Amino acid sequence: MTELAQTMAPVLAGGNLFYLILTGGAMLASWLVGATLQRRFAEYSQRPTHLTGAQVAQKMLHDNGIYDVQIISTPGQLTDHYNPLDRTVNLSEVVYHQANVAAAAVAAHECGHAVQHARSYAALKMRSALVPMVNLASHWVQYVLILGLIMAASGHTFVLWIGVVLFSMTTLFSIVTLPVEFDASRRALAWLDSTRTLAGLDHDKAKNALFWAAMTYTVAAIASIGQLLYYVFRLLEARR
Repeated sequence: MTELAQTMAPVLAGGNLFYLILTGGAMLASWLVGATLQRRFAEYSQRPTHLTGAQVAQKMLHDNGIYDVQIISTPGQLTDHYNPLDRTVNLSEVVYHQANVAAAAVAAHECGHAVQHARSYAALKMRSALVPMVNLASHWVQYVLILGLIMAASGHTFVLWIGVVLFSMTTLFSIVTLPVEFDASRRALAWLDSTRTLAGLDHDKAKNALFWAAMTYTVAAIASIGQLLYYVFRLLEARR
């Protein structure tokens, strides 16, 4: 056995099975949710409406007294997002141009974020404040954790502590994202219902589509919490 292998052996022992189960379970859940989301959006894209996604977005913004947010068509699929920095609702090309239930649901959801911004929704403000730290943490956390686990095998846990702190930031961001996404969907569905933009069966389909979209964030948050607990367990184990 090489010197590196001897160093890594204690690191790889003990918690490996838990980590493999956690990672495998998260990957499976993510795949199942993602596949269901794709099917739902493909199905609901076949349900025509009288407004395109861009028109839905403009109407929802104006109905909420918001006139300083620009609606932009952006390339790709599922690239829809609201940017609070330049106050733009960015809709993927199919959502922007097409008139169907899926496009209406996505456009209204992204405008829900614009409404949150205009109303100073606390969770959105917190998520926005975390972005710079999370960008920095996500860039370095993987390398710091690997180095920290190697050093922890020799009883040196300081680097692993840093890795756990960095990973905690990304986990916190995942958790804070949940109320932001669910609230945006709630605002979108309430507006779609009150304006009769989507009613009856179409409204239920929009609700289902947004539910599965929110589940992608839920799975990611649960997986992040599980991984954080794993690294905390390894840290505590190394300190004993």
